[in-house]
Amino acid sequence: MNNTVLFSQLISSLSFFTVANTNSEVAVTPQSLVNGDDVKKVLEADKRKEAQLISYEVIDFTKRGDNYACVVSSVKVKYDLHEKQDYVSYVVKLNPCRNFTGYEDLTAIMFKKEAKFYADIVPELNAVLEALNQDPLKFPKCYHYNLTMGKEQIYFEDLRSRDFRMFDRRKGMDELHTPLVLREMARLHAAAYLLQCQNPKEPLEQKFDFLKRDWLNFTDNDAISEMMRQLLHNYLTNSISMLKRVGGYESAIAWVESLIPRVEEILTQGMQSKRFGTINHGDCWNNNILFRYDDEGKPIDVILLDLQICRKASLACDLNYFLYTSLTGSVRQPNLKDFLSTYYSSYKGVLEDAGRDMFFNEDDLMKEFREKNTLGAFFGMMIVPIMLMEPEDVPDMSGKDDSDMDNLVQEFQDKAMDMLNTNPLLKPRFLAIFDDMMETGLIP
Repeated sequence: MNNTVLFSQLISSLSFFTVANTNSEVAVTPQSLVNGDDVKKVLEADKRKEAQLISYEVIDFTKRGDNYACVVSSVKVKYDLHEKQDYVSYVVKLNPCRNFTGYEDLTAIMFKKEAKFYADIVPELNAVLEALNQDPLKFPKCYHYNLTMGKEQIYFEDLRSRDFRMFDRRKGMDELHTPLVLREMARLHAAAYLLQCQNPKEPLEQKFDFLKRDWLNFTDNDAISEMMRQLLHNYLTNSISMLKRVGGYESAIAWVESLIPRVEEILTQGMQSKRFGTINHGDCWNNNILFRYDDEGKPIDVILLDLQICRKASLACDLNYFLYTSLTGSVRQPNLKDFLSTYYSSYKGVLEDAGRDMFFNEDDLMKEFREKNTLGAFFGMMIVPIMLMEPEDVPDMSGKDDSDMDNLVQEFQDKAMDMLNTNPLLKPRFLAIFDDMMETGLIP
């Protein structure tokens, strides 16, 4: 995560510090935002207008560390349809209602991005695939959203009813889970490419202007942009401290130090690509992916979640984000070529069904992936320590306000340092990022 985004996982981890509704003198909880009017609209969108709402109950099911940029809960609904009573459950993403002032705009744009992605982009992408007799993209059904500032809510189908579940974020994805994600990522990218081809004179980021909002320009509030820059600097500085604690990574330390004054360049120019630009998921990591399994426990299907930082960027940005946050080095390094080949074949299959020639080959893909590796390292440094935290170690935001922010940042940094000794998963996962970059020559 779903889970701002970034302490929100960057912006998915920036969301440790996202968003608050501080305009009311009465303290509210995210769950209290759920109301009968919105639930009725959800029910009607799902079960037809004839469905009559009888009652509803908000039931939390996630734990600390599962979501950052929002609160994810569920709503159990009792309804009547044609004089027959039944129950249905929906998942709802809610404004986290934290007591940090100044971030209302940031939360608003994240919820707008996701809501508009489902409402405006997904139908057009699925129309492209439907014309090719391909399955629709593997996203949850979105039934309703409310973008009232401070009360943002988005309602989805409850995928637990279809036996989808989250992969343990503390484990790196293996050779069975990873290809499922990469195939679906490729279909998203390829469908967006074909959608752009339908009207090449109107860039998708002009048609869907929320795609322009990215890391350092999420809002027009300069103070928030500066806060994000500082948080990103803090992540890099913390990585340097961790490398110094481990020892033997002097060249990696020097390289990370060289990134600090280039944060803005890395997160803007580094994502651009005229040739490979497409709609990106933007936040494709363990917490935002669900799997369905067969009777033997083998993953057989995948659903992608959480489009709160969708954007227009190089396809290699999504690839780097996923592969450097959600895999261990022992899986990523020996299988990278095969993983990218899986992605390539899926992308090519969509274009072939559309009667179009593939406009890049596998060597081109590898080159573009390598050119965006700085982003992969950047994402990995920020997200891996958060991902591997035990639920009880995730900083508690309850009841915190602006005066607590420095202490919360320090708490996160201290916990990450402690994990080098107490969590056997962190050191190899974290160091593998730099081993990769040294092997390819990115780190001299």
